[in-house]
Amino acid sequence: MAKTDLFQAPDYYQLDELLTDEHKMVRDAARAWVKKEVSPIIEEHYEKATFPNHLLKGLAEIGAFGPYIPTEYGGAGLDQISYGLIMQELERSDSGLRSTASVQSSLVMYPIYKYGNEEQRKKYLPKLASGEWIGCFGLTEPDHGSNPGGMITNFKDAGDHVILNGAKMWISNAPFAQIAVVWAKDESGRIHGLVVERGMEGFSTPEMHGKWSLRASATGELIFNNVKVPKENILPGRSGLGAPLSCLDSARYGIAWGAIGAAMDCYDSALRYSLERTQFDVPIGAFQLTQKKLAEMLTEITKAQLLTWRLGVLRNDGRATSAQISMAKRNNVHMAITIAREARQIHGAMGITNEYSIMRHMMNLESVITYEGTHDIHLLITGMDVTGIPAFKTAPLEKK
Repeated sequence: MAKTDLFQAPDYYQLDELLTDEHKMVRDAARAWVKKEVSPIIEEHYEKATFPNHLLKGLAEIGAFGPYIPTEYGGAGLDQISYGLIMQELERSDSGLRSTASVQSSLVMYPIYKYGNEEQRKKYLPKLASGEWIGCFGLTEPDHGSNPGGMITNFKDAGDHVILNGAKMWISNAPFAQIAVVWAKDESGRIHGLVVERGMEGFSTPEMHGKWSLRASATGELIFNNVKVPKENILPGRSGLGAPLSCLDSARYGIAWGAIGAAMDCYDSALRYSLERTQFDVPIGAFQLTQKKLAEMLTEITKAQLLTWRLGVLRNDGRATSAQISMAKRNNVHMAITIAREARQIHGAMGITNEYSIMRHMMNLESVITYEGTHDIHLLITGMDVTGIPAFKTAPLEKK
């Protein structure tokens, strides 16, 4: 039975006053679409571990695919705050749905727009913006996650094409994507981006199963077995590890906004439940410890809203640093997962059922706190930024 979405967004500091009319229009359109199209069906898809493919067209219609890509390439031509607000509304419904949109926008369309040539932009971006094509991003490997520079996926020159070999793992959208933006090393060890298209011989995308998190998101592997990739599919604009990391900056920025959406949903549900659930002849919201939980939730959400709004202003100005984005991603996801756990307690036993979104958010956020830079790695990025000393690597252990 479909549920009515009663969500009301908290805005304790009247942050709407900081948004333009366009920002609010974009956000409200995404919110209305989520309430109508996503909320009634997302629990069923999560339970069955299926991705709701029928939502792709609607995601395109609300501008969720490449919202900041210029209109000449099919994007909406919006600013970074609009992008963040769309991600907030999508993750309010489900982290997996937001993942699909942020991968498409920040990890597929962004590198093609930023580092591709005009021919590549015109070939791929309009189809990606319309949702006709879905893309994925191949960076993480089975043995190289936090250290992507150690990748072994590689390609060799073969005349008018290259031969690509290797494998990528934990790839959102992989099972149904038409293209993959893949990062691989050339024969000198330099990292380049390549657009690999479904149907190229030797390219396969097996789906990964057994997930207890992001169950309504399709996750897979990318396998390259002597794949012939035309040289015109290599992104010419930039090479080196900085290229994929710049894409991750954009995606992490979207996550910082998205996590607020998940937190707001948990808070809103917990507040409503605390006023409806009666124990000892009073609503449980009358008890001091429940009020403590709710007050702390709202405080942390408000702090995160201010953090991301300011980060959005800096992104619009081209002044946001990678370290600033890391701080927001780490803070906001940790905030959201803490709120999900506290909200589950307020809901009591009902909090573990799919009558409420709490446990689904909690399980999803266990992935979000790890992907696109783990909680600890982002902490070390901030540490390096303030001390100037990278703590990612220690001296190798001596072999005896």
